[in-house]
Amino acid sequence: MKPFDRKKHWNSIYQSKTTNEVSWYEQTPTTSLAFFNQLQIPRTAKIIDIGGGDSLLADHLLALGYEHITVLDISEAAIQKARQRLGKNADRVQWIVADAAQFKPTEQYDVWHDRAAFHFLTDDGDISAYIDHAQKGIAPNGILIVGTFSKQGPTSCSGIEIKQYSQRSITNRFKAFFKKIKCITIDHKTPFNTLQHFVFCSFRKPTVLK
Repeated sequence: MKPFDRKKHWNSIYQSKTTNEVSWYEQTPTTSLAFFNQLQIPRTAKIIDIGGGDSLLADHLLALGYEHITVLDISEAAIQKARQRLGKNADRVQWIVADAAQFKPTEQYDVWHDRAAFHFLTDDGDISAYIDHAQKGIAPNGILIVGTFSKQGPTSCSGIEIKQYSQRSITNRFKAFFKKIKCITIDHKTPFNTLQHFVFCSFRKPTVLK
């Protein structure tokens, strides 16, 4: 049995579907933007959007005046679509094609944002690697924002099983390196008029780990 090829799978998804034909599509990423607003993220902050793909978050952050935005996705097809959509503004974003579980940051970010990438990691080794890379890639006093399917949410997405989280379990996953700020739950309405229940949590990386 061949090992599952995540990169091939996601390239196929983005090559076969338009931006608003995927369940995670949001014309306006309201929840993510609300975290940026509530946490008073400065416009000069270095931001990375993990699994950002063809998301419109970068578009909105650019419109708000954010100056240092990086988008990472496993799918080169997704990033190419985002670049085409942004046109000349694409040059204002740094683009990285990489698997979130294997990405080793070469710099530190003030904000590490992840909406619906982390929950695709179901292997304990991949989860531990992701958390280790995040704590190394986030600057002291930096922010981690993670959104995943909740215990009341779907058990799979795009033909792949996911790992559901509660506020407690996702906090426990990151508590070795990050201090929780707040968690919320939301219902995301898909383009197909179905609801997906999410848990979103924000964390801060202490200046000094205890």
